[in-house]
Amino acid sequence: HCSRLVIVVWFLLMGSYYINRTFFFDVHPPLGKMLIGLAGYLSGYDGTFPFQKPGDRYEQHNYVGMRGFCAFLGSCLVPFAYLTVLELSKSLPAALLTAFILIFDTGCITLSQYILLDPILMFFLMGAVLSMVKCNSCADRPFSASWWFWLSLTGVSLAGAMGVKFVGLFVVLLVGLNTIYDLWDLLGNLSLSLVTFGKHLLARVLCLIVLPLALYMAMFAVHFAVLNRSGPGDGFFSSAFQSQLIGNNLHNVSVPEHLAYGSVVTMKNLRMAGGYLHSHWHLYPEGIGARQQQVTAYLHKDLNNLWIIKKHDSDTDLSDPSNAVEFVKHGDIIRLEHKETSRNLHSHQHEAPLTRKHFQVTGYGINGTGDSNDFWRIEVVGRKSGDLIKVLRSQVRLTHVATGCILGSSGKTLPKWGWEQVEVTCTPYLKETPNSLWNFEDHINPKLPNISLDVLKPSFAEILLESHMVMIRLSRVVLRAGGQITLGWLLHYLPFFMMGRVLYFHHYFPAMLFSSMLTGITWDALLKFCAGFLSPSTTARKVYGGGFLALILLILYSFYLFHPLSYGMIGPMASNPSSPMAGLRWMDSWEF
Repeated sequence: HCSRLVIVVWFLLMGSYYINRTFFFDVHPPLGKMLIGLAGYLSGYDGTFPFQKPGDRYEQHNYVGMRGFCAFLGSCLVPFAYLTVLELSKSLPAALLTAFILIFDTGCITLSQYILLDPILMFFLMGAVLSMVKCNSCADRPFSASWWFWLSLTGVSLAGAMGVKFVGLFVVLLVGLNTIYDLWDLLGNLSLSLVTFGKHLLARVLCLIVLPLALYMAMFAVHFAVLNRSGPGDGFFSSAFQSQLIGNNLHNVSVPEHLAYGSVVTMKNLRMAGGYLHSHWHLYPEGIGARQQQVTAYLHKDLNNLWIIKKHDSDTDLSDPSNAVEFVKHGDIIRLEHKETSRNLHSHQHEAPLTRKHFQVTGYGINGTGDSNDFWRIEVVGRKSGDLIKVLRSQVRLTHVATGCILGSSGKTLPKWGWEQVEVTCTPYLKETPNSLWNFEDHINPKLPNISLDVLKPSFAEILLESHMVMIRLSRVVLRAGGQITLGWLLHYLPFFMMGRVLYFHHYFPAMLFSSMLTGITWDALLKFCAGFLSPSTTARKVYGGGFLALILLILYSFYLFHPLSYGMIGPMASNPSSPMAGLRWMDSWEF
């Protein structure tokens, strides 16, 4: 219950962010949170819930509209499942049994009562399955109005499922396999011309690929347009993205566009929530590599993040106005001098503090004078020799000339002697990852003209790609009637066995919807099979009706026993013999 309360207040907070237009980051696509925020806005919620710690009470806020919205979508699952089973099995008892299973399922009731993404996800998921089944039933009248309606609604529902959680991709796979089966069947129909088959193929491409993708991208366009103010999600994204957020320290800033020798810069690591290249007067302790000045990655703005770009073979005072401007180019060998301490960025074959087989990175030298281990080759991803280097936009790699290793951030937190900042190493493994890529953020050079960072803003396609890369990094994320439902259950259940992350009960509810429909179809088939051995037909009908009624009564009795789990219970935990729920704890692993 505590973990569920934390999740509820988290999504309530996200609804607040949309109302306040404050940018945040979440591992899921934005549609579900946007709908929760919209429901709150339309019902009078003012977006003032602070969420300072897990367990915060939220009763004094107007959350009823958001809970009612989720409950309404959750209640739609019952008619969706009923209609799906009725369409597939053509059996009213099977459809009614499925509906009863879901109506009186304590888990579904509980899940639909709260402000969660799962009722919204399952609404679109079941909408996609129902639309797919309805479209299949129109196969005898292709290109009719009803056929186009259900095919298009399938695409809209797929976009909705994908837009709430990436788990929605499983129902996309289900619809995709069904579509392949349909097209294969049509291709084998010799009475169809190739022109007609081409029309079928084009219709499915438009409704099941183009339409969902267009709607999916539109969701993100609205998401980025609404969340245009700086917030807690800024640090997960690139400097170029952050420069577009009102209130961010990069918004409306003007800097020189191209790097030149003598420029004072900050470098930000491109790993998710990466820090700035940083140094300070403190030395590495005894026994931790060479006892030289610490170099780390620091997550906050600080004067100790500033570095001066210098030529590797010259000590010319590049700040002198009489010296001509010389731009830094892809492939140049440079020195980076720490502005506050005048030590050079340095590496050698001493082992890094935390990451084995990586080399230590230090600050070395006096007043910018060091040795050849201070030389770094600067390379821009996707560029050729001689290309200039842009602030914000260029992704650069610094290769240590002497050892061939690459400057990177391991993501590991140093002990207290390193002020709990992030370890910076030089990796001899040349695999290109965000950990080993950097961009230049701040850029100071009085000899160069400034431009607005708005000129360097990323395109929508770049923002869309970046947001998905961030989500992916953080997340690491047959028979016609009964066969479709069984396949749907498998696609929504088995993949969770391969996920290396913490899973909760709500992750399995999409699979539960399919298993409930499959249960209705299976019991209906079993009762009909058993009744088929009996005669006369009146006896068979009585056996069938009696078995069906017994199942309904069993479902109702189960709900009667366990309904406190949905609506609240009093007294001690069920593990206490004096608890009114103690007799219902049928297995030791059950906790309620």
